[in-house]
Parts: sequence; structure tokens; C-alpha cells
Amino acid sequence: MARSSGTTRGPAQWVPARWRPARWRPARLALAAAALAAVAGVAACGSGGSSAASPTVSPSTASPSATSTGPLCQQLVIPAFFYSASVWAQAADSQPPPSNVILDISGSGAGSQPDPHFEALVRAVKAKGITLLGYISTEDGQRPAAQVQTEVRNYKAWYGVTDIFLDRVSGTASDAAYYRQLASFIRTYNAGSSVWLNPGQYPDQSYMSIGDVVMVFEGTYAQYLGLQVPGWAGSYPASKFAHTVYATPAAGLSRVLELAASRRAGHVYVTSGTGSNPYDGLPSYFSEEISIASGGCPSR
Repeated sequence: MARSSGTTRGPAQWVPARWRPARWRPARLALAAAALAAVAGVAACGSGGSSAASPTVSPSTASPSATSTGPLCQQLVIPAFFYSASVWAQAADSQPPPSNVILDISGSGAGSQPDPHFEALVRAVKAKGITLLGYISTEDGQRPAAQVQTEVRNYKAWYGVTDIFLDRVSGTASDAAYYRQLASFIRTYNAGSSVWLNPGQYPDQSYMSIGDVVMVFEGTYAQYLGLQVPGWAGSYPASKFAHTVYATPAAGLSRVLELAASRRAGHVYVTSGTGSNPYDGLPSYFSEEISIASGGCPSR
């Protein structure tokens, strides 16, 4: 879900900086390309252990190792990486409304100063009872903690946003202390706030005690068909896991949501978006998605 910092905005549009999904970091490009080639015939985000590893994506090994019992309430989390107020309104006015929306101002965090456009959007979305998550990139664990902490302070001071979505999380055991420090700061600075982590794949298991929610899959529809769930995932409630699936055709929506439920993903987002920013709008099937996903949820 990572995007490099910097955007170009005009009065009527937002042109995002070059965007790259968290799983497609340089060290993993060759593996991802091979995986996509293996599943090119399918549909017209891994393998677990003590360290983060890329998921198997062969459709022949797609049976999940953790299953749900009965209907699962899947809370929608929308990466709102779009500028248009009308698209924001479409997301917020849906019935039922999404549970969480990720607010990304600059591609790295809250930006250099308050943005009146987003200030108004935040007020409107919060009035709907939707939780906003402030997006902050951690640059695979390489961003100085002081910079991340500044972003946390600015989200609260400028937008009243106290729940935080940390992106480009490395997921490795060696970086766990760095993320534990950040999570502790966020919860201390914003009492009662939640911390989301996005390694984009199943991380070292230690991260499950760091984040309130961990995005353990972010990738394409084709990759999702072959996702393998590590055995240890069954030790945690579905509410701890988020899956984001892009490049999903309308015909694959129900399949993805069924798989997400069977794989114990309590938070989910499915979109048809592709390209440099697959989250630059809502899919044409958004109304159907939110209806299906919320089918097992109590009325809000």
C-alpha cells in the first residue's frame, strides 16, 4: 500500500506520486513476477513461520489452514487514496457505512501543513461514525522513529485523527523492537487509539502482539486465490487480520469475500483497481461488496 512521498494536486484533481504495493518491494519483484506468471490463466495479499515470507500463489495449493465457523462479520477498510470529495461521499454514505477509512494526505503521512480540503472531508466522515486511520509510511523499518512520531502528532493536531495505519512494515523479527516502540508511542500519545500494521504478508508472529490489526495480505486477485494461511493464525481472532485484494474482476468479488471469511479476515477490502494506484477510486461493485461483507454483522 506504500506510495512514495509527494503528490501533485490541482483544484479539481489529485495526481498521486508513483505508488507501489507494500509486497512488491525491490527484493521481491522477481518472486512476484514468477508468481503472476504461474497464475496467468486464472481470473480474467503468506506462508508463515518465524520470519516474514512471501505467500505461495499456486491455485493448486489454495486450501486455507484456518477456517471460520458460521457467518463472519467482515469490516470494510477503505484505502482512501483519492482526492475527489464526491468519491469520499460515496464511501461514507454507503449503507452500512465502512468501519474504517485510511486517510493518506501526502503519501508518507500528514503532510507539511493542514489541508482545508481534507479537514472538511475528515469532519464529514467522522460525523458518520466511521473511524479514520492516519496513514504513515515506515519505509520498511528504515524511517527514523522521530519522523513517524511527528506524523502522529500532526494527524492529531490538524485532523483530530488518532488511530494510525503504519505502512511498509518490514514484518521481520529483527525490526520488531522498532515497531513495538512506535506502537507504544502512539498508544501513549493518543490514549485508546488503535495501531494497524501493514507488512502486506504474514509477518513474524511477534507482530501480532504489536498491532491491533495486521494487514497480512495485500496483492492481486490472482495471488489471493493461492494464499496459504500459516497454522499459527488460528490462535488469533479474525478481528486481528486484514486482507486487501486489488485487480479483482466483478465476477470474482463473491469468491474473494468467501475466501476472506474462510481465512479469518475480519477486515477486508476488494477493488478492481490496477496500475500505479489501485486505490484511486471505488470499484463499480462497491455497493454489492459492502452488502455482502456486512452480511454477518449486527446492525450499526
